[in-house]
Amino acid sequence: PWNLSGKRLKKMNLLENHTPIDCHAPDFELPGIDDLVHHLSRYREDFRAIAAVFMCNHCPYVRGYVDRLKQIQAEFQGQGFVLIGINSNDTQTYPEDSFEKMKVFAEQHQLNFPYLWDSTQDVAYSFGAQRTPEAFLIDQSGILRYSGAIDDNPQNPEAVQVQYLRQAIAQMLRGEQVSIPTTSAIGCSVKWRN
Repeated sequence: PWNLSGKRLKKMNLLENHTPIDCHAPDFELPGIDDLVHHLSRYREDFRAIAAVFMCNHCPYVRGYVDRLKQIQAEFQGQGFVLIGINSNDTQTYPEDSFEKMKVFAEQHQLNFPYLWDSTQDVAYSFGAQRTPEAFLIDQSGILRYSGAIDDNPQNPEAVQVQYLRQAIAQMLRGEQVSIPTTSAIGCSVKWRN
């Protein structure tokens, strides 16, 4: 019972390590598919609301949400908001999630937001990300205000009843408290390295 795999230990520790609502989100410095280094602290200088969405290339849930994520970015981008995609998956087990294939994915789907590579998995681990896609909404002072699902229907965009992320962004930009600060993300598991 004592020789737990690294993956299992990491999973067990995620619950203890996740960033609680109303606490500081972990800062990050990650390479993007634009070959630039992206810093959360720099985004905070320019934006009032930042959604870090853990995603990847192969997950069918992510593929189902790509257009919705692009719509959220397009809707709020002129209001001091930015969405940032972050891929933390293990590329040994899932080579289709590699950095080079992220560039292909972004081009195929014409992403209108930055897509960053968390090769060490440290950012996903420090946020406590468990699913793809999973959203973390951060305010300008670096405080986490929402985490969880994008909306309540991954399968069918037309059947969505509650748009959790969109609602949280709108409330934050109006200076209101986020009424539903946490939900359970539905999607594939983050693919941890052994």
